[in-house]
Amino acid sequence: MNKVKFGIIGAGNAWHFHSVADKGSEYISYTAVYNHNFEKAKQAVAEYKDGVMKPCAGLDELLGADIDAVLVMAPHVNHEEIVTRCAKAGKHILCEKPMATTVEACRRMIKICHDAKIKFMIAENHRFLPAHIYMHDVVQQGLIGDVLMIRGYEGVNELESLSDPNSWKGDPLKAGGGSFMDMAAHKFAVIEYILGFRCTKVIANLAKQAFNVPGKTEDNAVAIAYFENDAIADIMVSFSQITLPYNTLEIFGTRGSILENHDWVKPVRFCSFDERMGDKQQKWLEPDIRHGPFPEYYNISLREEDEHFARCILESREPEFSPEEAMHSVTDILAGYLSAEQGRPVETVEIEKLADAERSIDVLKGLIAAVPLNKRLVK
Repeated sequence: MNKVKFGIIGAGNAWHFHSVADKGSEYISYTAVYNHNFEKAKQAVAEYKDGVMKPCAGLDELLGADIDAVLVMAPHVNHEEIVTRCAKAGKHILCEKPMATTVEACRRMIKICHDAKIKFMIAENHRFLPAHIYMHDVVQQGLIGDVLMIRGYEGVNELESLSDPNSWKGDPLKAGGGSFMDMAAHKFAVIEYILGFRCTKVIANLAKQAFNVPGKTEDNAVAIAYFENDAIADIMVSFSQITLPYNTLEIFGTRGSILENHDWVKPVRFCSFDERMGDKQQKWLEPDIRHGPFPEYYNISLREEDEHFARCILESREPEFSPEEAMHSVTDILAGYLSAEQGRPVETVEIEKLADAERSIDVLKGLIAAVPLNKRLVK
């Protein structure tokens, strides 16, 4: 089978995970790399052991190379400009999440890719994790009844980059915010996928608890989200967790519950009172699902994600995870940010109206003032 030839844009930590996950893929070949620091591009080539990859000194050089598609792994604020240039060059685009820092930027990205008739997908690896697909199927089959409550958590240690005043991480305009923008993008996308319903309202609280660098925003956040089916979710994210990356998702329905933990060897525990379960009814089950604790689940989910997009190109079909779905995650996050700024629940439709007026960026401009500083960090 022919492989899709990818050029990569950005050779940082995200590229490391993609390159490891996709090693030996029958669908993907990485053939060119551009990084704003050319030495880093050359280093990526030297470290890549799964084919021949050319370092490029500029984006135009990369777009002129022998590639079919690009994988964008740049700071969030740069996604729109890069996607626009790549779409105009006729390249299919897989872009890391979050899609952009504002809803209006997301809208423009969707339009330019549609007009260029190229494939466009946001690299939301949690959407392709086998454990989450299993949970989606259970919920959609009605095996836990109507979903009432969800609880999600994700924590990583980003203190080094957050503490670096020269890093774009945590900058409200360059990154689109802190931990909530970076990781709640996963949670909102996955919960909306599993439920089949969108978030309609968010109440959020932000905190700066582990570092104090001017110009940076929250390291920790907690939100209550409401969905079209009247389910409510507790979503908590942390940039200050001093462990390996940690993810959990719990879903409670009228006929059963599902517990998921990325760190379990068998990542899902499932109990259903539905009569269709037969002799497995009212018992905790641990189904066999392809998985492995960190970093293995990264390898599995990223490979599933990247190969899905490559197959969509090869087979001339649209990705299962649409850019409109990815855009709604950004809408949800901005609703949370505006909630923290104004101290009230914010409906997602309010953010869409701000985007209609090209003003959703105003939410980011007011973000730093809405993040309280832990008293022990005050000098």
